[in-house]
Parts: sequence; structure tokens; C-alpha cells
Amino acid sequence: MPFDIRKLVSFKETVFREGEKKLSRPITTLGVAAVIRNPWHGRGFVNDLSPEQQDGCADLGHVMVARIMEGIGGAATIEAYGKAAVVGLEGEIEHASAGFHNLRFGNVYREVVAAESYLSFTNKRGGAATSLQIPMKHLHEASARSHFITLEFAIADAPAANEIIVLLGAATGGRAHARIGDRNQDRKEMETKAS
Repeated sequence: MPFDIRKLVSFKETVFREGEKKLSRPITTLGVAAVIRNPWHGRGFVNDLSPEQQDGCADLGHVMVARIMEGIGGAATIEAYGKAAVVGLEGEIEHASAGFHNLRFGNVYREVVAAESYLSFTNKRGGAATSLQIPMKHLHEASARSHFITLEFAIADAPAANEIIVLLGAATGGRAHARIGDRNQDRKEMETKAS
């Protein structure tokens, strides 16, 4: 049975200036949250979470990715992406993970944006209005620190104790005025100094 979605929530921001300097082009960041009933809530310890994953994750992925594409202007505009989940106070962290840590869910997004990097993620437990944080990275360049960004927002009435919030994030750029290089650059500099 597909996941029971109570509501979809979108949070969108566009940054034009960071500190004292204007951006050469605005950067838009979008988060889409699906507030779903926790299908494992109240059932005691459930040994195998996969039946619900097999039934619901792909459908949930399609709904959320369609909302992301609509809100950000299509796959071609996206440079960074990520995912997260928060389980309500009566759920297990593993319930949050089960909602999005599988290829049925993640590949829907990866394929639409033709990404090569894995979807960065967080999962945690929290109550209503908890901080929702979606870590993101570059679609293709996993070492590009310029695109290590986090979108943060909250939903006043979610998650309820018996709910899970599943989140997807997208950004049309990296951090404003990024200028700290990347992991590969660090490695080359350290190797040069060591030799």
C-alpha cells in the first residue's frame, strides 16, 4: 500500500546578496517535504521494513520529484541535491531511514537530474516544528565544497508522534561566493608539501 500523505510542504528561498556583496546570479534553494503516516507506528518491533518500502517508496519519490521540478523550473536548473527524514517521537530512527534510504526512492530523483553523486542525507527523530535540515552536494562533482550547502526550515504541526517527514532538496547553485577550493585541491597541495 502506498504511503499515506497528510500534506506536502514546500520551502523556497532565493538569495541575491551574501554579506556585503551581490551575487553574480541569484541562487534558489527549494525543499519539498511529504508528511506521511508512519506505517510501522504502534506495531511493536517490526523485523522487516521492506514490504512497505517496496509498496510505497517509488510512488512517494515520483510525487516529490514532480513537485521539486515544478517548483525549481526543471532538472536543467539544478546543480545540488539532497534528502532527509525526520521520524516523530514515537517512531524509530530506522523508520525515518526506511522511508528514503533505498533505490526505489532515491533513483527517481537521481535519474531525473542525471546525477552521478550520491544523495547526501540526514535522518533523526523530532517533534512538531523541529528543525528540518537537508544537506546537499553537487550532482556530479562529489568533492565540490562550493555545493556543500544545507537548507533549513520547519513545519509548525509536523511531525506528529506517529508521522515521518521525508524531504528532498534542490539548489540552482552552491554557496554564495564559495572560495575554499575542493577536496581534490587539498589532497594535491598536501601531497606536494609532503614530497
